[in-house]
Amino acid sequence: MSRIGKNPVPVPSGVDVKLDGRDITVKGKLGQLSMRFVPEVEVSFDDGRITVRPKDESQKSRMMWGMQRTLAANLVHGVSEGFHRDLEITGTGYRAQVQGNKLNLQLGFSHDVVYDIPDGIDIKCEKPTSIRVSGIDKQQVGQVAAEIRGWRPPEPYKGKGVRYADEYVVRKEGKKK
Repeated sequence: MSRIGKNPVPVPSGVDVKLDGRDITVKGKLGQLSMRFVPEVEVSFDDGRITVRPKDESQKSRMMWGMQRTLAANLVHGVSEGFHRDLEITGTGYRAQVQGNKLNLQLGFSHDVVYDIPDGIDIKCEKPTSIRVSGIDKQQVGQVAAEIRGWRPPEPYKGKGVRYADEYVVRKEGKKK
């Protein structure tokens, strides 16, 4: 029995849920998201709660049960509050700035890295060494943050590079004399 799947997803006020067979559309103050549930689960919406149940006792439907419930919870959370991911830049001369719909990164290369900000994503740089990626789609926010980090991941000797704000970089000892 899935401990995650058996909990219903509470829908806060101000969020409109429309269930049409296996398709769900969630509308909130930040926008609208939709997804299609896999055929191995049954979905119902009543009394302000989304409930996900497996169709039968097969291993596949029990595996999909908790995941589909979490994806529905991410839709509701995304349109009501949104998601964000914070990045920090460490290194001499490393900095970032937003120019229109592009993120300009100076990461020690001979050229600046120009990253086009996709639709549905908002990037803010309060300081030149901090980046906040936010949006309503959790997967897209994480993907954009991973792509930015991928240009210069933190290296283990000096810790220079782009890292997540909650990431701990294991440092190595340098060479000995």
